[in-house]
Amino acid sequence: MERSMYMRTRCGWTLGLASVLLVEGVALAQPAPAPAGSATPAASASEAATPATTPSSVPAAPTAPPPAPAAPTPSAAPAPEPSPFAPRVPPADGPPPGASAPEPASEPFAYGDFTWLNGTNRQHKALLDSPLFTGSLLLDVNYTQSKAHPIDDTVVGSTALSRDNELTLAFMGFGGDFHYEHARARLMTQFGIRSELVPRNDFSSFRGQFDLQDAFRYLSEAYGGYHWDALHGINLDGGIFMSYVGLFSYDNFENWMYLPSFTSDNTPWFFNGLRLQVFTSDKLKIEPWLINGWQTYGTFNEMPGFGYQILWRPVEVFSVLSNGYLGWDNQDAPGQFRFHSDNSAELRYYQDTSNHIFTKAAFSITGDIGGEQGDGVTVFGGQTQPQSMEGKYTCQNQTVSPTVRPCDANFLSWMIYNRFWFFDDHFAFTMGGGMMHNPSRYLVLDPTGNASPIPQPGSIQGIQYIAPSNPYWTAAGSQFDAYDYEAGIQYMPVEQVTYDLEFNHRQASVPYFAGHGGVTSPDGYITTSTPTGWRADLTKGDTRIIAALLVRF
Repeated sequence: MERSMYMRTRCGWTLGLASVLLVEGVALAQPAPAPAGSATPAASASEAATPATTPSSVPAAPTAPPPAPAAPTPSAAPAPEPSPFAPRVPPADGPPPGASAPEPASEPFAYGDFTWLNGTNRQHKALLDSPLFTGSLLLDVNYTQSKAHPIDDTVVGSTALSRDNELTLAFMGFGGDFHYEHARARLMTQFGIRSELVPRNDFSSFRGQFDLQDAFRYLSEAYGGYHWDALHGINLDGGIFMSYVGLFSYDNFENWMYLPSFTSDNTPWFFNGLRLQVFTSDKLKIEPWLINGWQTYGTFNEMPGFGYQILWRPVEVFSVLSNGYLGWDNQDAPGQFRFHSDNSAELRYYQDTSNHIFTKAAFSITGDIGGEQGDGVTVFGGQTQPQSMEGKYTCQNQTVSPTVRPCDANFLSWMIYNRFWFFDDHFAFTMGGGMMHNPSRYLVLDPTGNASPIPQPGSIQGIQYIAPSNPYWTAAGSQFDAYDYEAGIQYMPVEQVTYDLEFNHRQASVPYFAGHGGVTSPDGYITTSTPTGWRADLTKGDTRIIAALLVRF
């Protein structure tokens, strides 16, 4: 069994690296562009062999032997043959004489204006640009108020929000893109509460030594690679890069709503590994991935994760994004694999630049399906239990009894959003929502504090860690259904600044969100011990308002 697992692991990594070498070979096999001087055709051999006429004013040359009698010239003589003594001109590498040099391949997606898309930068040009480096600075400040008003000011179930009833520096990052000839790299730092909020969801960092969360928490993107001038461009990058699973961007400045949909909050923001971007045309990108796991810095088991992204924009008003994933992402479960398919379409169905009041409108729709199989769980057809059945059922591969059989582990979700732009795109109004079904809760964000089912020594700021006594239940087969709806307005006085104000409601089938009692301690402070019997106050609903200021250079 161990030998079989070892061979499968080695084959997985070998297959991924072999594909990289294959693409590199294909790129190198592409014809090289013509030299700069090849556009001017050289003189032909027949032209070089034809003597020039000597003007009468030029002094005569020294006496030479008399020439042979000239042959009669026919009225229609064929083209003269090249003289054997004429200089031979090598054929040019460029196009034939009189033809123009081939045009370079068009830049991908440059034929239209796609700044209207959700999850895309709306700026039309970079201000901090130079031949070697294009800089970027991001600032994200928010304030949110929950109807429950938890006493510990803690938000549960979000990767964009963290503190309630407080002004919060959620994200501050700086960096940019380096580019020199065919070499490329991107580095974006990450400071603010998100440097704590997002890494805490990576359980792979608990495997082995060295603190992966602390090592990478201050980097949101860090990768480098090489560009080939083949097809419409091929890039091979390695490092930490954004995923765009769930359509919304990790950078809230690029999104239609500040708070991402519930689906996007529970799907990965980043991957760690290799990606290969192949632009087959200026309208299509194919991007396979070889990564450590599902938004993980490390691996849970021996096999890597595999994935892809396909981005197709046939016209300026329509875009299709599809992501896929296959991996082994559960602790001590090497026989349990996960798959996921995420698919989005966006349509700009109205635009009138002459109308300065109502300028354009667009909508997006997203559907996800995924599941886990093996080691006691099955995608469909298994058992599910409410949280009240804790410890009263068992998930295993074979059916033994009604409560001892495989458990359901799947993910089904959809979301739809609609956006209107007004007053020359300085104002926008967006509304939307969706639903999510996730038995076994393998993608749902775990609550924090004393409701957390996993250790969180990084959240107690030096105080001695005490494991929670009443954690949120995450056993396989645990039921979870949820929906959300939201609406908001954005004011964009210039391309670099966005003011956001929105209303959001989320509802779950089980207690999940922070209630008034919070999830920390009886008085909300981590320095206060939790008495026996105290439990985190979790509720089924969360209603809140959000205000945010977003700046990007």
